[in-house]
Amino acid sequence: MKKLSHFDAAGSPRMVDVSAKPETRRTARAHAFVRMRRAVLDSLPANPKGNPLEIARIAGIAAAKKTADLIPLCHPLMLAHADVEVRVEKTGVRIIASAATTAQTGVEMEALTAAAVAALTVYDMTKALDKSIEIQDLYLIEKTGGKSGDYRREKDKGR
Repeated sequence: MKKLSHFDAAGSPRMVDVSAKPETRRTARAHAFVRMRRAVLDSLPANPKGNPLEIARIAGIAAAKKTADLIPLCHPLMLAHADVEVRVEKTGVRIIASAATTAQTGVEMEALTAAAVAALTVYDMTKALDKSIEIQDLYLIEKTGGKSGDYRREKDKGR
């Protein structure tokens, strides 16, 4: 198992020094799912607060840009791209967030933050209809670039 880079030799948390690393193109995609009853899904277009899916998209993009403000040891990054796709499915709303940059560190946290905040926004905009809505399956789908190379999540068996 690799050593965690956010701790110094004494075990204290630290921000990783990436200043010696070369800038490379880096991308990441993350996933979240908001499970809800069919009646709540059917009510999405008539939401008095506005279109929850479009608001969730914008909230996720805005969150990606603020990741370093939310997660203490994340490096602030100049994002070249951030996007959030939301899709209504039979049992809920699937969210796929993406981020890209050319930098000395990756954008995994930006993509994950975008997916999480988009999911929270869907919940916020529909909670009046059902408090039992669940946010599930927040995970990294893939990332490219950097010293550790590319990563692609294997399909979960049984899904």
